[in-house]
Amino acid sequence: MVDRIERNKDLVQELVESTATHVGRIATIITGAVTDVAREIGDLVTDGFEMREAARRARDDQERGILDVEEHELVDEVPPLDADEPGDPVDLGELPGTDQAALPSAEDVPEEPVDVGELPGEQP
Repeated sequence: MVDRIERNKDLVQELVESTATHVGRIATIITGAVTDVAREIGDLVTDGFEMREAARRARDDQERGILDVEEHELVDEVPPLDADEPGDPVDLGELPGTDQAALPSAEDVPEEPVDVGELPGEQP
């Protein structure tokens, strides 16, 4: 039979182990929360730096007279010189090294299908 002192020792030991386990879990939760908060604060500060840099670049562009995209859309576009309309044929001239007369025309294409023979591996 277990005497009173041994029971109390087991009870205190279990209480200390349980307390240490819970305190460790709580510390892990707090550590994770502090890490997450520090990361979010860092991201917020980084966003502030990026916005400040973007504002500085925009101010510099404005001082140099560079237009924004929205302002650029308001400017009348001038068509490029010698621009062909879509669908206009382009004269390529004669192709080098070819005989123009040797090229077949649409009239030379037969209207009936042409038998090209059996394909390799086909059974008749």
